[in-house]
Amino acid sequence: MERHLPQRKSPRLPGYDYASSGAYFVTICTHQRAHLFGRVESDRVHLSPWGFIAEEELRHVPERWNDIDLDVFVVMPNHVHLIVLFQGDPATPSAKPPPTLGHVVGNYKAGVTRRIQHELREIYPVIWQTRYHDHIIRTQEGYDQIRQYVVNNPAQWSEDRFYSARNL
Repeated sequence: MERHLPQRKSPRLPGYDYASSGAYFVTICTHQRAHLFGRVESDRVHLSPWGFIAEEELRHVPERWNDIDLDVFVVMPNHVHLIVLFQGDPATPSAKPPPTLGHVVGNYKAGVTRRIQHELREIYPVIWQTRYHDHIIRTQEGYDQIRQYVVNNPAQWSEDRFYSARNL
């Protein structure tokens, strides 16, 4: 007897080219929102060794792809927020096709996991949630609001939707 599991609805915008130029707000959460990357005290994030790796890997994202940059980002105890800027034109022929947002996020998550296992010699069963949240930023006003949200996230930690006292 074959079991039919319900199909999850994709959170991506149907028909949208996630390699196209633009700004994207991305949130990546740890598995079960475990506080793996540090703690927040006095409105500042104090990163754990895992958090330092997560932050360093974010800094390396623009080095891996010519047409991708990060505007702002923050590593929180159980999630990462970032604004990713795709600056290339996917219609312009190049030696290799531009990555999609999913490719950039997947590469980042894999890099963090690999470095934690290799450099810290720590094996954690699952570090990341399978999915991530993205929002296509379409206006300057929206961009400015999201940017402020990311920058101010540590100061707003106790009101953050990802805040949980269970891992403090």
